[in-house]
Amino acid sequence: MQPRRPSRVRRSGISRRTFVKGAAAASAPLLFGCSTTSVGAAPVVIGAPERKLPPEILKVGLIGAGGRGTGAAFNALRAEKGTVVLTAVADILPDRVKGSLAELRNSLGADADKLIQVTPERTFTGFDSYKRLIDTDVDVVILTTPPIFRPATLAYAVEKRKHVFCEKPVAVDAPGIRSVLASVERARAAGVVLVSGLCWRYHHRQRELFGRVVDGQIGDVQAVYTTYNAGPNAFVPKKPDQSAMEHAIRNWYHFTWLGGDHVVEQAVHSIDKMAWCFKDVPPKSVVAVGGRSTPVQVGDRWDHFAATFDYGDGRKGFHMSRQWEGCANENHDYAYGTEGKATVRGWDPYQAIEGKHPWVCTTPGNDMYQAEHDELFAAIRSGKAMNDGVRMAHSTLLAIMVRMAAYTGQVITWEQALNSQEDLGLPAYAFGDLPKREPPVPGRTQFI
Repeated sequence: MQPRRPSRVRRSGISRRTFVKGAAAASAPLLFGCSTTSVGAAPVVIGAPERKLPPEILKVGLIGAGGRGTGAAFNALRAEKGTVVLTAVADILPDRVKGSLAELRNSLGADADKLIQVTPERTFTGFDSYKRLIDTDVDVVILTTPPIFRPATLAYAVEKRKHVFCEKPVAVDAPGIRSVLASVERARAAGVVLVSGLCWRYHHRQRELFGRVVDGQIGDVQAVYTTYNAGPNAFVPKKPDQSAMEHAIRNWYHFTWLGGDHVVEQAVHSIDKMAWCFKDVPPKSVVAVGGRSTPVQVGDRWDHFAATFDYGDGRKGFHMSRQWEGCANENHDYAYGTEGKATVRGWDPYQAIEGKHPWVCTTPGNDMYQAEHDELFAAIRSGKAMNDGVRMAHSTLLAIMVRMAAYTGQVITWEQALNSQEDLGLPAYAFGDLPKREPPVPGRTQFI
């Protein structure tokens, strides 16, 4: 059964300019000088000032109440025993709020009444709902809206000094990345904890393997090849009474302006692991191909990409991702060094190194989604800020670079991508029609 039309959502007319107000391009030290701080196995801790200890009960607000947001809220409520509670929920669509709360109550069982303290007055809907939630007394916010809104929600959360779990990807275009990097610096200065949803960084087995790669167990890394080949995302058919905007929001995975295309929305995980192997130092450039070969059902995104990253010194990164029905799937990572090869099979426990210093991982597995929140709340309790910000922004930009290169058919440099003026957002956000967007044609589509 399809959700009912959210007739109670008011037209807010919130403009793109309002969404990103206050965001500015970050300084060169933030963009480049901090990138290598994230190479180790553990999360990044940047030298933020000491803060007073948090209250005994930490109040959480969920912004973006779809499946991923509901799962993240569940993990947050399980990070401590009874001292983390959900007090507010926001989403553009009212039925998402209702559905998320129902799912959480079902999942939490007997603990639900204690851990969910959301009254009707603390549920918020509409395009400005994130601001109204952040303006409450929550201590922590979970940002899981469609990615186009991530820079604005992050900027406002940091402005109000809320600790943040920020789902990947953190933007869909370069203006969004620059906004995020500015927010990252403000979070660092304010002692705000910022944890990203690049979840493999919180997977114990992969932390150990990539930590060994970074420490030189395969010698100097010369090449990395990553794959994220999976099936397509489901889509919700359009109802006769739905506006184009509502239909797009319900199917945001399929719209490049909302989700960034699948190489940004999903395959960013694999591109992030490539970056991990190269110590989070950005490449010089990327060239890529891609397209859409499956029947058009909804949206405008492509369904396959392949990319070659050039690090300018002979080192290369290679990536392939696709979303096709009925095809062989793979989510693997391979790092090739001067003294060996590292292999990760993302969907099974195998992580190993071959060569001069062979090794097979025996570290017990863990729930990386839960680990993100366990470490988020541990950092809040410690009084010191943990900040994943630079690497989450850089890895997202690497994925955006792939899309830019594939759509245009051109070689795109890191500096070009970072300074791109292409803005995928809308002048204003309200339920109604959407502007027509021309499909990209490599060789004709211009880099902006």
